[in-house]
Amino acid sequence: MTEKILVPILGESITEATISKWLKSKGESIDADEPIVELETDKVNIEVPSPIDGTLTKINFKKGDVVEVGAILGEISAGTVNIKEEKVRNKEDLQKKESDNVVSFDKEKKQKPKIFEDEKKEEPLVLKEEKPLVLDKEEPLVLTKELPKKQKTISEKVLSPAVRKIVEENKIDINSIKGTGKSGQILKGDLISLMGSAPQPSERKLKYGPEERIKMSRLRQTIAKRLKEAQENAAMLTTFNEVDMTNIIKMRKNNQEDFQKRFGIKLGFMSFFVKACVLGLKAFPAINAEIEGEEIIYKNYYNISFAVGTEKGLVVPVLRNSDELSFAEIEKNIKTISEKARDGKLAIDDLQGGTFTISNGGVYGSMLSTPILNPPQSGVLGMHNIVERPIAINGEVEVRPVMYLALSYDHRIIDGKDSVSFLKLLKENLEDPRKLFLDL
Repeated sequence: MTEKILVPILGESITEATISKWLKSKGESIDADEPIVELETDKVNIEVPSPIDGTLTKINFKKGDVVEVGAILGEISAGTVNIKEEKVRNKEDLQKKESDNVVSFDKEKKQKPKIFEDEKKEEPLVLKEEKPLVLDKEEPLVLTKELPKKQKTISEKVLSPAVRKIVEENKIDINSIKGTGKSGQILKGDLISLMGSAPQPSERKLKYGPEERIKMSRLRQTIAKRLKEAQENAAMLTTFNEVDMTNIIKMRKNNQEDFQKRFGIKLGFMSFFVKACVLGLKAFPAINAEIEGEEIIYKNYYNISFAVGTEKGLVVPVLRNSDELSFAEIEKNIKTISEKARDGKLAIDDLQGGTFTISNGGVYGSMLSTPILNPPQSGVLGMHNIVERPIAINGEVEVRPVMYLALSYDHRIIDGKDSVSFLKLLKENLEDPRKLFLDL
């Protein structure tokens, strides 16, 4: 009995995929539902499982090939196919033939095997004689003499005050510097010459050369295509505001231990921002809407997409029905989805149906940015790093932890008044986070 391995239905509007890698080799035994091959689509990677127990007997495509939905990737034969056993038998036959040749060769020239044995015995003898001689006469003597100097690399006995000052200020590793002074002492001129010398090429340049040409993955191609389409199709505009994070930081600090004991998850910043965004989207429905043809579709549900950076590129999974989730549920779901994204285990459904996006460039140190829309959505919020800045509080200048916020939006359906008011409402709720808990 033979079963075909087919490219499964990959999701809405996805008709083809690229073979990322084969997880099994031809002739290898496979259990039912065990992954055989990994396919890369525009959005996620998918593992195709085995339909039966058996042996992989046929592979029709290689890594990097583009395959359509329904294509036959290969075949699996039920039971055990003795491909490996045949290889073993062939190997044993080959070894037997070689053995017979040696025997016949030995009969013709009996002295040959003895010569080979003598040669094998001579090699270890040469190594054993040379190595101990080098180590005994040279290396131990050098090491015992130099050891005290290495323990005092930066001292008055080795370096002059001027040299030591340059070394400490510039954090120079003097162990790699060959001094030109008496007895190898490092002089000021040696350090100046070192600073003026040209830097060595990077390891990547040495390994791959001046340029590398690598084909873009399907995910990277899709990211590039969608971001360019967002700029071309939407009338995109960005507005900014800032948030004093003092009260959120205090609330997290005061309640972190109890929150973690009770819910088994840390109280992060994202749950505050998700809650604040839901309140803002309810107040300004156009920001949670999208354009389809000549119609505006208002979404009365709140599926918050959030950007996650992975090794393969940026993915934007969805936190569904965010308005119905508690702080703890939001934190747990974000952690679970983020781990799936980084492990490459997201399903198509995890990436579809978002109505608004949050992008947190602050985790990478971004101070300010203009995020690009995630079509067909009409709004995206950019979070940034928290920096202590002087701000005016009741006529007095105080240093507070401040975050800049950026809202990019489609000006075709969202007016400037709504976008500015949305950010202002976010600012008010985040600066007084009790409102988020009380749903005021």
